Amino acid sequence: GNTSWWDAIKKEMKNVRPAFQAWEKDVKDLPVGHQEITCHMIYDVKMGENFRRKARFVADGHKTQTPAAMTCSSVVSRDSARVALLIAAMNDLDVLACDIQNAYLCADCRERIWVRAGAEFGSEAGSPMLVVKALYGLRSSGAAFRALLAQTLDNLGYKPSYADPDVWMRPAVKPNGFKYYEYVLCYVDDVLSISADPKKTMLGIQNDFKLKDDKIAEPDVCLGATLSKMEIDGKTCWTMSPEQYVKAAVANVEENLAKSGRRLPSKCVTPFSCHYEPWLETSAELKADGVQCFQELIGPLRWAVEIGRVDISLEVSLLSAHLASPREGHLEQAIHVFGCLKDRTKRKLAFDPSHPEIDERRFRKCDWSEFYRDAEEAIPGNMPEPRGNSVTTHCFVDANHANNKETRRSQTGMLLFVNKAPITWCSKRQNSVEASTFGSEFTAMKN
Repeated sequence: GNTSWWDAIKKEMKNVRPAFQAWEKDVKDLPVGHQEITCHMIYDVKMGENFRRKARFVADGHKTQTPAAMTCSSVVSRDSARVALLIAAMNDLDVLACDIQNAYLCADCRERIWVRAGAEFGSEAGSPMLVVKALYGLRSSGAAFRALLAQTLDNLGYKPSYADPDVWMRPAVKPNGFKYYEYVLCYVDDVLSISADPKKTMLGIQNDFKLKDDKIAEPDVCLGATLSKMEIDGKTCWTMSPEQYVKAAVANVEENLAKSGRRLPSKCVTPFSCHYEPWLETSAELKADGVQCFQELIGPLRWAVEIGRVDISLEVSLLSAHLASPREGHLEQAIHVFGCLKDRTKRKLAFDPSHPEIDERRFRKCDWSEFYRDAEEAIPGNMPEPRGNSVTTHCFVDANHANNKETRRSQTGMLLFVNKAPITWCSKRQNSVEASTFGSEFTAMKN
């Protein structure tokens, strides 16, 4: 009984119409090399925005022949985002975020394509239209927008870092003479600025792009995880929590289980049932629909691990090894992991900038000069000037020798910290079969 969807379509077409140029001549006279494609509308409901209806006009880009070189577009890595938040707390820098509105439509289209206008074009329906802007759905649109945003950042004096091309940096100095780097992190149209005065950079970006609701504010979400601040030993640091994502994933699984009269197990103290070993599973293999169900459970679990649920990384890694031909027992254990997540949804990673206290006397110093004569640390010649407060890295590694009773392969567990902030973690099966505990531990350390 309302016009919410029609209003969403009209709003989208108002935004997307400048991406098309009407072709007044006959279709036969179109420039050489132009391909005809079709478009369609995608609809969504924004749950977090009072159920706002969203319509998106997209091109059927899969129907075009596009060189691979025109489609390459990267985004900032999760590790880089965590390191940047640590640097912000460590050097007492502010963090601001913005969302570029209709980002792709800001860039020129790299492909030669045309469409025949549909009913959503109103009086222009049926007319041939040249696509002149990077329309959503085209294979080259992501790369076109990234190149445009890169040019803006370059004009502002930022240069991409060697470690991550989507982390842009610029030398700066605080009024008190403290030297540091300003950073800009780009994840498609989401931009994060870290600086003593990040608004200056944001206004520079706003000069070239329209920001959604003209909003520039502290970020509350990053790569699907909720961001917040907390005090640790008198210091303010950023935290990242996958709580909202986990709650949504658990609710989705519960809804699907309810359709078959089932529900998640309760009081799951550990991610796996006690003494469960997935490689010894002898239950029946799942049919096609069961395999799909299992794979749909593993996907959200793996992403939950990526954005902060380190406590289930081992179990998810072990279950992922059976994605091709899972058994009924594997499916039950995947559901059990969700039961554990339901009981413990509140987990948070704190990017503590303080340095850990390590007693160097624990480590025995050895002289390896006979084996490594004239050895020197390989420092890159193009390394940027060190600025800001220094950091230390710490890696915790372990391996369970021959844990897999079927293949005798070991499992590596790894946690890498910068200062006291967890940055990288993984749990993966080793490629080789080691004959001793030393061998499996050494392989883990080498990795």
